[in-house]
Amino acid sequence: MRYQKFLIFLLIIFTFISCSQKEEKVSVIKEDNLEMQMIEAYNEGLKELNKGDIFFAAKKFNEVELLYPQSIWAPRSILMAAYAYYSQLYYNDAIYELERFLDKYKNHPDTDYAYYLLAVCHYNQIVNEKKDLGEIIKAKEYFTLLINQYPNTDFSEDAIFKLELIKEILASKELYLANYYLDREKWIPAMNRYKKIVNDYETTIFVEEALYRLVELNYKLGLINESKKYAAILGYNYQSSDWYERSYKILNKNYEKTKIEKDLKKQKSLLKRFKDLFQ
Repeated sequence: MRYQKFLIFLLIIFTFISCSQKEEKVSVIKEDNLEMQMIEAYNEGLKELNKGDIFFAAKKFNEVELLYPQSIWAPRSILMAAYAYYSQLYYNDAIYELERFLDKYKNHPDTDYAYYLLAVCHYNQIVNEKKDLGEIIKAKEYFTLLINQYPNTDFSEDAIFKLELIKEILASKELYLANYYLDREKWIPAMNRYKKIVNDYETTIFVEEALYRLVELNYKLGLINESKKYAAILGYNYQSSDWYERSYKILNKNYEKTKIEKDLKKQKSLLKRFKDLFQ
């Protein structure tokens, strides 16, 4: 019995200590005027954002919207809540706020900013091009929208740059899949993937290898003219690359022999010139 009383006593003490130590932030509105209440909540949100407490900051910004949804502060507060989440890498929460903003305030002057932040939230979640296809597609969609609908903005300029990087990511994914089929001797699916790189991602660093593989595969399948066509494209655009030299070897079986003969001829010429110096 004494043991049970002792346990109850300890439980009461621990409960008292934990309650006294726990400081929970409570949202308290001091002003009576509705507009002043909004300003107070907004400023408190800014203060908490600067302190790094993004969750309480977002809560205060959401309070502003609840107090007066028709005011100019409401859309601003949603964007600030989104930015608060974004600043600490809580991208899904930021996306939720941004989608709410775009749904409720379609003609707002800061719509371009909302789309940009939305695109960046998706873009920053791209970790692996083989797994994060959904994020890649969303980022591409919103960056493209920015370029088309807001062409003369700083957001559009950065969107163009980001789209080039997305192209590289998508091309690398296609190359990975093409090489996967190539390793398993599935020539046609591999060729289709390489062609997609050549047709859709011609400005990326992966197009050289794709062209070489098309030379190689077409030659293997007996499609010599097709092989020569891709070799010509590779030679015209990337004549100094190793991929072009490799493709040249495929279509010119005497390449190594010719190369050695040229080297020997050049060597003899240099030796003769050297010999002439002493005559």
